[in-house]
Amino acid sequence: MRFADVDSQGHVNNVRFLDYLEDARFGMFHIDPHNAGDEPFKGLVVTRHEIDYRRPLGFRAEPVRVETWVTEIRPVRFTLAYEIRDDEAVYVTATSVLAAYDVERAAPRRLSESELAYLKRFSA
Repeated sequence: MRFADVDSQGHVNNVRFLDYLEDARFGMFHIDPHNAGDEPFKGLVVTRHEIDYRRPLGFRAEPVRVETWVTEIRPVRFTLAYEIRDDEAVYVTATSVLAAYDVERAAPRRLSESELAYLKRFSA
């Protein structure tokens, strides 16, 4: 959490929560595979976000965590669910739909076998 995330009402601004979700996705699909010696995902686009704000989160020194899991896998897209929380409370629940995307062709693509296998490891 950064001081700049807090709005004039003293809690994390609603838009900043989407940044936290993005940080979690980047870790899940780029940093974690890279650190494990696997190929990071390439060409994913968000096609939908849905977010529910459960309770205000004020600025504090203690971190919150973004728990993330896969709820649906299709040949071209998949759905992630999230909770932004600490040990005491859930502040946000959210879902994102992501689609595999071929950047060179500027078109959707099918998820590869390795991507599907990776996603299944996090499937609820």
